[in-house]
Amino acid sequence: MPRLLSLFALLAFPLLSAPALARNCVVALEATDLMTFNVKTIRVPGDCAQLRVVLKHVGRMPAAAMGHNWVLTETRHHREVGLAGGRMKLADDFLPRGDARVIAHTRVIGGGQSAEVVFPTSRLRKGGDYTYFCSFPGHWNMMKGRLVFE
Repeated sequence: MPRLLSLFALLAFPLLSAPALARNCVVALEATDLMTFNVKTIRVPGDCAQLRVVLKHVGRMPAAAMGHNWVLTETRHHREVGLAGGRMKLADDFLPRGDARVIAHTRVIGGGQSAEVVFPTSRLRKGGDYTYFCSFPGHWNMMKGRLVFE
């Protein structure tokens, strides 16, 4: 009987350990008063179960004057979400509430502040085309980068 249990344990191990091998990944970004992110491409390994994005505003200007956030959409939605955000308010993080095109986003922050968002990578597909950007009015077109889920 002990051999049978040992054999069962060996056969079950790969099934039980696969989810345990998934990682929680972290990306740190900086935003400046010059409307730039310090990272142009974020590469997310396929074994990441969730991604935590930490945004730090290294500038000095307040959120109302030069606020920044981090917004992730499929690239095909980047422009429309950016334009829609320009019609929203700071209290809404310059994003339409409940917009299904937004995969993840942080709140808008000012100089010296940090914000983060954690989301499951199950919302991404390998090889998908993703753009991250700041949705503060007028920033979306130049303050952006690419996210690659490998």
